[in-house]
Amino acid sequence: MPHAPQADHRTNWLLAALEPEDFAALEPHLEVVELTLKQVLYEAGDPIRHAYFPHHAVVSLVNVLEDGTTVEVALFGRGGVVGLLSALVSREAFGRYVVQMAGTASRIPVETLNEVRNAHPKLRRLIASYGEVLLAQTFQILTCNAVHPVEARCCRWILMMHDRAEQDTLPLTHEFLAEMLGVQRSTVSVVTRTLQTAGLIQQGRGSITVTDRAGLEETVCECYGRIRRIYQRVMPGTYPPPRPGT
Repeated sequence: MPHAPQADHRTNWLLAALEPEDFAALEPHLEVVELTLKQVLYEAGDPIRHAYFPHHAVVSLVNVLEDGTTVEVALFGRGGVVGLLSALVSREAFGRYVVQMAGTASRIPVETLNEVRNAHPKLRRLIASYGEVLLAQTFQILTCNAVHPVEARCCRWILMMHDRAEQDTLPLTHEFLAEMLGVQRSTVSVVTRTLQTAGLIQQGRGSITVTDRAGLEETVCECYGRIRRIYQRVMPGTYPPPRPGT
């Protein structure tokens, strides 16, 4: 029989921010699960049965159009929870939730989470604050996709993934970046080649390594900084701290 993956639930920044009594109420119901690369947790309209608190995994919420085009609208990592807000009212997924970086997560049935939330006011306030942060982040990402050049948007995406990872090498392909940014693969190839020539990243087979974090932050648009400040203002301590340049 395979062993369940081992991980600390409080690797997730939201769970780490809970008061001890609130975390103690949740902990018996949390299950550590392994999320695999490209695993689809939910498709649009699927019933939400579990909420996932990622540890080192990263999950994207993407909107899938009728012609198959996909565009990312939200990103979930250690500072978030997947599926919770959908489950509060409609109990249905907003879009496709797909794993973009493999790793572990703490999973809990949404019914159980709602029961604990209703009995613990501080947990209820934390979840409400997270809802505001997620809405603001989504608002900023959609604005960014509409008005900023692809190079700046690509830097934002790489930085947001880098924040949520514990490594400089990220499993990012040109095809995947094109889907997330809503552009042609050839466009992404030109952009990443430009970033590599500038010494900001190093491309590998199916991966991108951040080699100059500070340089990426100089190239990125204002949206990256705004998203960080939203987290810091509404939910202090729940967004990964700035990482040093490499």
